[in-house]
Amino acid sequence: MEKRALTKVHDWLWEIPKSYRPDMRVPARVYTDEKMLDSILGDRSLDQLINVATLPGIRGWAIAMPDVHEGYGFPIGGIAAVGSDDGVISPGGIGYDINCGVRLLRSTQTASSLRERLPKLVHSIAREIPSGVGRGGPLRFKKNDLDQILRDGATRAVEIGFGTDEDLDRIESRGAIDGADPKFVSDHARGRGGDQLGTIGSGNHFVEIDRVDRVFDPAFGIEHDQVLILIHTVSRGLGHQVATDFLRVMVGTMQRYGISVPDRELACAPFRSPEGQQYFQAMAAAANFAFANRQIITAGIRRAWKHELGDDLEVIYDVAHNVAKIEKHAVGEVLVHRKGATRAFPGQPVLIPGSMGTASYVLMGQQGSMEQSFGSSCHGAGRVMSRTRARQQVTATELRDRLQKLGIVAEAGSSKGLVEEAPEAYKDVDAVVDVVDRAGLAKKVARLVPIGVIKG
Repeated sequence: MEKRALTKVHDWLWEIPKSYRPDMRVPARVYTDEKMLDSILGDRSLDQLINVATLPGIRGWAIAMPDVHEGYGFPIGGIAAVGSDDGVISPGGIGYDINCGVRLLRSTQTASSLRERLPKLVHSIAREIPSGVGRGGPLRFKKNDLDQILRDGATRAVEIGFGTDEDLDRIESRGAIDGADPKFVSDHARGRGGDQLGTIGSGNHFVEIDRVDRVFDPAFGIEHDQVLILIHTVSRGLGHQVATDFLRVMVGTMQRYGISVPDRELACAPFRSPEGQQYFQAMAAAANFAFANRQIITAGIRRAWKHELGDDLEVIYDVAHNVAKIEKHAVGEVLVHRKGATRAFPGQPVLIPGSMGTASYVLMGQQGSMEQSFGSSCHGAGRVMSRTRARQQVTATELRDRLQKLGIVAEAGSSKGLVEEAPEAYKDVDAVVDVVDRAGLAKKVARLVPIGVIKG
């Protein structure tokens, strides 16, 4: 993709017209400033976005957020709304990390009062929350018990003792996506995820203790120097296997429905077809597993917090950023695919985790998101460097020394996992959030900086 193919709409929005390629059904849009656009053009993400613009039933635009980077089928940071009656559903538009999402907890502590107790607190939380590739937790669920988690998500976790009803009021969709049906989750998927509730996994998933560095808007009760906790995790191996299972199904059925896509990774089926409905119901079940996972992790953090500090933690919000949901927008009822994109309805908290050692943000959704991006915002900083390259650029010792100098206490399951998430592997989160704010999709509420990090 060359820059000359894009039309500048304004300083933070660029468009690839529908006429760019004859199979495009809608234009493709990317929210970015000019400096980040040059970086975005360095991978295949905009070529993938053009492919998304060819999907049957797509409405409005294929959209990319400023944290966009190359993914499987869809770019990560991509959004597509398709007609609920004439559109398709694509596992590549949700990703393998189904309901990768973020939860934000509020404490009564200030960073200045917590400093001396921080190393012990981080260690205590790390002991409560298992992390790492394939790492299971202390919970074991039989088939019927797991089915209830897959059907009811965080609601079921609360029913069995992991939290309160007040928590549910502060979770997107109250922690359960309607339409989930556990019978479409394979035994293989169950086997991969059955022991992983209450765990954070690996990659860029983490629990982070943050200090409120700056307050832009006095919303959500957030105050300067307050200590907040971010949880960033997913449906673990269960969700990954659901995606794998149904990608095989979609590849095998497209010809039957007369669907042709420019990239095999965009394999899809009509949303109202048996295959489309089965995937949606399995995807919703995996998303509910992730909501329950963050609820159970919250309970573990609360135990450590209570033990070390004697007080409790309150949920501010929990939001998904790899999911498809049926919503009503100006173009009608649509299935909105968000892959590495966060729902940003007006007044709703929008949680943007940054890279380890830099900053994260709390935003508030704005009406502009409903008019421009199907109620969506960015979801993070966005990678600019592969995990392999990151390991080549910095050593674990160098990174630990750097974090220590920044006053960050870090615990990680492996040195390899730590260096893969070095700050230089990501875009500038301040610049990413500035674009979203200027575009009127979500406004800045608070900037957070890490003081304690637990990673897989």
